Amino acid sequence: MGTKNLKHVSHLWNDAEAAKLDPVGRLVYRSNCLGSDQRITNTGGGNTSSKLPGKDPLTGETVEVLWVKGSGGDLRTSTRENFSSLYQQRLIGLQGVYAARPDKGLKSRAEDDMVGMYTHATFNLNPRASSIDTPLHSFIPGRHVDHMHPNAIIAVAASARCEELTREIFGGTMAYVPWMRPGFELGLAMQQLCKDNPSVRAIMMGQHGFISWADDDRECYDETLSYIEKASAAIEAAYERKGGDAAAFGGALHGSLAPEVRQKVLARLLPWLRGQVSQKQRFIATVQDDDKLLRFVNSKDAPRLAELGTSCPDHFLRTKIKPLYVPLAEPLADASDSGIDAFVGRLQAALKAGLERYRKDYAAYYERCRRPDSPAMRDPNPTVVLIPSVGMVAWGKDKSESRVTAEFYNCAVEVMRGAEAIDRYIALPQQEAFDIEYWQLEEAKLRRMPPEKELARQVVVVIGAGSGIGRETALRLSREGAHVVCVDLNAAAAEATAKEITGKLGQGIGVAGTGISGCGPAIGLAADITSRASIRAMLDHVALAYGGFDSICVTAGIFVPSDTSGHIPDDKWDLTFRINVTGSYLVGDEAAKTWRQQGLRGNLVLTTSANAVVSKKGSVAYDASKAAANHLVRELAVELAPLVRVNGVAPATVVQGSAMFPRDRVIGSLAKYNIAYTEDEATESLVRKLAQFYADRTLTKSPITPGDQAEAYFLLVTQRLSKTTGQVVAVDGGLHEAFLR
Repeated sequence: MGTKNLKHVSHLWNDAEAAKLDPVGRLVYRSNCLGSDQRITNTGGGNTSSKLPGKDPLTGETVEVLWVKGSGGDLRTSTRENFSSLYQQRLIGLQGVYAARPDKGLKSRAEDDMVGMYTHATFNLNPRASSIDTPLHSFIPGRHVDHMHPNAIIAVAASARCEELTREIFGGTMAYVPWMRPGFELGLAMQQLCKDNPSVRAIMMGQHGFISWADDDRECYDETLSYIEKASAAIEAAYERKGGDAAAFGGALHGSLAPEVRQKVLARLLPWLRGQVSQKQRFIATVQDDDKLLRFVNSKDAPRLAELGTSCPDHFLRTKIKPLYVPLAEPLADASDSGIDAFVGRLQAALKAGLERYRKDYAAYYERCRRPDSPAMRDPNPTVVLIPSVGMVAWGKDKSESRVTAEFYNCAVEVMRGAEAIDRYIALPQQEAFDIEYWQLEEAKLRRMPPEKELARQVVVVIGAGSGIGRETALRLSREGAHVVCVDLNAAAAEATAKEITGKLGQGIGVAGTGISGCGPAIGLAADITSRASIRAMLDHVALAYGGFDSICVTAGIFVPSDTSGHIPDDKWDLTFRINVTGSYLVGDEAAKTWRQQGLRGNLVLTTSANAVVSKKGSVAYDASKAAANHLVRELAVELAPLVRVNGVAPATVVQGSAMFPRDRVIGSLAKYNIAYTEDEATESLVRKLAQFYADRTLTKSPITPGDQAEAYFLLVTQRLSKTTGQVVAVDGGLHEAFLR
């Protein structure tokens, strides 16, 4: 099939680009091209290889080296460092070691032990761990091999008539092997198939995917796409014959809520649901509610197919053995606030019953399939929840993982659509699924992973994150693993801080999610904390982005100086209190609704000031508002206990990076304190002079920076001060005038 006739995959290979690369570079290039099209393989799935000549670093002889994508990583983003290199002849020699084992066989310990033997075949001390699929690439005769997980191919692989359909669609060019767990046994089976069928150039792997090969890398790439194209074309033709979208999955049983209504439902439902699935460890959500996903969730066949679970091992490692499908007994008839609340209440009742049943089913699955050396049962909560009329909610330890989980279940839906179009979908037997999910090698890989950061799995809202203390706090929390919601009255400033965080951490992998659900480790939102409606809208956005939140740091504030006579206009007095006191109260009051829905412990940290206990001229509104904020900390600590700890941070004057110290205020302060300066002096110089003046009034004699304050916010949202609430932590350099009297 010519590359110009492709309709279901994208041909990305460019001969001119490939010609610039060395052989290993061409392998990386081929891998990136394949991984860039999700119709070819899913995130983190599949692997590629090339058998290339290499110079033995000890003997200087030319030897055959197998370069194969190593354990972990993603084809789309892989670099040379993601590929392991092994002596091909030593890998072939391991067949004798395996054959000599008395316990060889698919379900024996021998398979796991052989993975450890690959290190003895390592070429040139390459530290990249070899994939369990290494034998598949080594034992197949082609010089270039692609092992992909396309939805269309898996749809054939997960069909009851897989072997017959393989012959019908691909003729004699693709052989068939029934499900086998990846490893040595499967590699040997493929080797034998190639010997018995010399004309074969690909193998359908039952319940799994396919593998194809050629002696030229460009030809290998083209052939891989050709096989996927043939499968896709066969499925789409069968799909249209059966009635297309209108008849997909047995037709529609439920209708979709209007997008704006879905958003309201999810904003009210997600924090509660996050609390339910986070009983053992906290999870981050990704929402999926596009038309394709809703077509499945709303269908008549969704309950049956969801219960069967996923087929491809790459899928259920993320999605678990099956999702939680929530029956919808009564649709939403009234889209008013009260009608939505009633609908959410019904969903909560159905979800609570479904979650209890799911946990029991999962425990029974574990007990039924466990082996003597199986790892302990993992969290029994679902990672995928399907809600008719609303969509799908996927969960993970962070946003990246929940996006990949959502992506994988989207793949599973497409597999089921294709399998049901050409035949009948079947899932992997539960024992086989269990042996993958609780594979000792997978468990060992999990144990080797570095410990999670201190604020991993946490969502922290930083209000005032556009500049100064808020910006530094957002950056500080993100370094410790928190998902940070950067909020500011200035939307552009909030987004800039979020962009700075994602620029350092990356967006993560996975592309699932629509709208705000497609975010990464940080997002920027606008909010006016003097408006309850604005605060609620912002918190609803947070729920849609991450499922809920854990802590809030309010760093926003305003300083309006009195005039030379000591007078401050009434409107400025009112504005000062609305931002510095009422705003913090409104944030805490609205956030409390979400915290109570979640039922998860949280933290609220407010910003007060050393001025709260130091009386002086020229700042009566600011000082009085901060004194009120001090007591607000104590009042809210009582009101929100025991679920939420409430504390405050009291900075002394922070000049550097503060939005409250524009150039004109700095100059005004320098003049007030008779500090020498010139009108044309650089702002940075003026700021340094004023900062040092304030520092000289303290015991430590050091200027106070936004980073100093950020450290206090960090401590208060961690568990390091888990028994501290109702307190105000001073970060003022030792301002003795502020010592408690």
